[in-house]
Formats: sequence, structure tokens, C-alpha cells
Amino acid sequence: MANTFEKTFRLGGDYTINRLGYGAMRITGQGIWGPPKDKEECIRVLKRAVELGVNFIDTADSYGPHVSEELIAEALAPYPAGLVIGTKGGLLRTGPNEWPIDSSPAHLKEALEGSLKRLKLEQIDLYQLHRIDPKVPAEKTFEFLQKAQQDGKIKHIGLSEVSVDDIKKAQEFFEVVSVQNMYSVDNRKWEAELQYTREHGIAFIPWYPLGGGNVQGEQILQRVADKYSATIHQIALSWLLHHSPNILLIPGTSSVEHLEENMKAADIALTENDILQLEALGG
Repeated sequence: MANTFEKTFRLGGDYTINRLGYGAMRITGQGIWGPPKDKEECIRVLKRAVELGVNFIDTADSYGPHVSEELIAEALAPYPAGLVIGTKGGLLRTGPNEWPIDSSPAHLKEALEGSLKRLKLEQIDLYQLHRIDPKVPAEKTFEFLQKAQQDGKIKHIGLSEVSVDDIKKAQEFFEVVSVQNMYSVDNRKWEAELQYTREHGIAFIPWYPLGGGNVQGEQILQRVADKYSATIHQIALSWLLHHSPNILLIPGTSSVEHLEENMKAADIALTENDILQLEALGG
């Protein structure tokens, strides 16, 4: 018997989000540094994503840096009604694949102002703290985000790579509407955080949603995929949609063909037996 799942999630009480969105990290150069190899294809990807029903796009000032945000604005601004743009701040870029943390109020002010300008927005729909900075008192960072929200520069606030305790601390300053942690069918390190967010109506946005894939795991994924004439990536995404109703997916790609393949994951209705097999990968 096939399991059905909710296709949308209510973010922050006022945005109805289609749960299969798009992550814009890959529309940059190698090492998430500099411009993409094929800019026009990346523009096509962004436009096609919206055509296919994506109404949540995730990016960050550090992707490029700046490149991803600039391409989103070039491709889609002025934005269609209902399209939610989420961006992040709190990381520096010193070179390809280098991501030093800086969540000081001074850096976040610069990052936020830059994101608003690059995205051609007066207010960020969802602004997520990329990382809590161990060198900066968390209270200082949260106070900055609280003030930016009060000033109208940010509509909603989210966090990334955080524990339940981190979320609770942040909630003393503002409503946390999203948590973006690494999570996949075979990497469930943040299961307690997923459960907490589900219980409190907070979106959980897995990054690296396709996981690393151990050999046994890939065999099980392939076995399920063969039943549906699907790819193992499509099955991994489908499992996440079935797994918890507050999961918002943001698989990224710089290819229209790959984008269209990812979007078909929302059409796969896994059976209870399929889900049991895949659940075992997280054991």
C-alpha cells in the first residue's frame, strides 16, 4: 500500500511552501567559488524551477561568494507572487571550499545589507544564520538578528547546523521558523532536532539530502529505485518527503535535465515496505 504525504508546508504561519524546493549553491564555480561554467544554463535552471512549481529557493551570500544571489535576481526579479527567497549569512569566503565562520554583528550587518541589494529585495523572506560562531557570544548574534527583524529587513529567521539547545536559546530572542542541518536517508545525526522541529511546527531543511551512500545503502536504494524506474537520488528525496511532514527539500543542480529529474521525486509514492527498508539505513 502506497503512503501519501503532504505536498506543502506552512512556513512561519504565512508562507505556503511546496516541499520540493531548490538549493542554489551549485550555480557557482568549482569549490562554490566564482561564476558557473555555463551561466545561461544556470539562468534556465532558475526559471525552469519556478515553472515546475518551486516556490522556495535557498541561497547564501557565501555562495560564489555573491554569485548565486546575483543570478537569482537576474533570472527572476521582479519575483513572481508567492516565491519565497531564503538566504544565509555568517560565513566568510577566503578561497574555493574555504568557509571560515564570522557571525559577529558587524559581519552580519554587511552580509545582510549585501544580500538585500544583490537580491533586489527590501526584506528577506527567510534569513538563516549559517553557523553559530564559537568566537562570538551567541546572544550578540541573536540580538542582531532580532533587531534586523524588528527593523523590517528580515521577515523570518532560521538557523543552520544547530542542536535543540541552540534552537531553544535562539527562541528567547525570536521565533525560529526553520532549521537547516545535514540529514539524509543514511545520515540521521540530527534526528532529535528533526523531532523537535516537527513537534513545534518548525521547517527542517536537510542539506546534503542525498547523503554519501554506503555500498549496502546504495544497493537497497537501487532495489527500491528499480521498482519505480527511478534513480537512487529520486528515491532518497522521496523518502525524505515521506519521513516527516516538516521537511523542505532543496536539492541543487546547475542542469535543467537534473532539475527536472529531481522534481519527479515528489510523484513517487513509496509503500510501507519500501519505507521500512530505507528506514533501516539510518540504524
